Amino acid sequence: MTVSLLVALGGGFIVFLLVTGVVSLLRSGRDAARERAQRRLHRFAMTGSEAASLDLLRRRADMSAMPWLNRMLANVRLAANLRRTIAQADARGTAGVYLLACGLLGLMGAYAGLALGDRLWVGMVLAWLLGSLPLWYLRRRKARRMGRFQTQLPEALDLMSRALKSGHTFGGAMRMVSGEFADPIGSEFGKTIDEINYGLDVDRALANLQARVDVEDLKFFVVSVNIQRETGGNLAEIVGNIARLVRERFVLFGKVRVLSAEGRISALLLSALPFFIAGVLYFINPGYISLLWTNELGRSMAWGAVASMIIGIVIMRRMVNIKV
Repeated sequence: MTVSLLVALGGGFIVFLLVTGVVSLLRSGRDAARERAQRRLHRFAMTGSEAASLDLLRRRADMSAMPWLNRMLANVRLAANLRRTIAQADARGTAGVYLLACGLLGLMGAYAGLALGDRLWVGMVLAWLLGSLPLWYLRRRKARRMGRFQTQLPEALDLMSRALKSGHTFGGAMRMVSGEFADPIGSEFGKTIDEINYGLDVDRALANLQARVDVEDLKFFVVSVNIQRETGGNLAEIVGNIARLVRERFVLFGKVRVLSAEGRISALLLSALPFFIAGVLYFINPGYISLLWTNELGRSMAWGAVASMIIGIVIMRRMVNIKV
């Protein structure tokens, strides 16, 4: 009873913090456009060191809309990584809001596990599963956005190559990409052009682009442009070769997906088979299968089977997830 009371009190406290964070997020979102305009106007009159200071302050403020939580999360590495993931996923909210959501869902899972399973390890597993949902959502959103960026990258590089061959500057070619392509590559290249126009060095602007976009193929482009700026060469030909290289990687990735399709389908069938068999047995003989939740030994076996299935699913996903 004491454990349940502590879990309930902790859940109520985190709900209060979460509601406070959401209210602060909604309030700050009303003036987001005006703040962006004011920030751009301030950068016109700033030197490089002043702009770096403003950029550092802005990064720290992005941790949370609540000042005390922002100060607490400023030196936490997990919060910094989470803030970068939020930016890459183009998701609303701050690192503080997502961390509070993880804590709230984790406490709910722990309370449900203790109440239903009456076992500490069941509560810990459910707390981990529910507490990971916000992070899983961010990773999925980031993966979809980075996938769209990678799909757009060869066409964007081809456009830049043709623009450079026709006499446009590097900045003009990137401006054409930002105007012709949709999000995410259009918006990300637009941010890079804005940084260059505000006085930021091209090397640093491209480094910021690489930090915002977690795509391996983009690194080829950034490194090649930086080397060309130092040593010289035909930039249009370099960009065109990178576009061809990215397309060849797409072809190789497609072949790998075809070759690993059998393993992925087998993993899916093996994951769904126990639930299918349990459902069939329940309809055929409910009294036989009901021992898994009415008997103490049956409950222990069921929870052990669920834990083993989770471990097996994770292992199978890693086996069929081949990096190219």
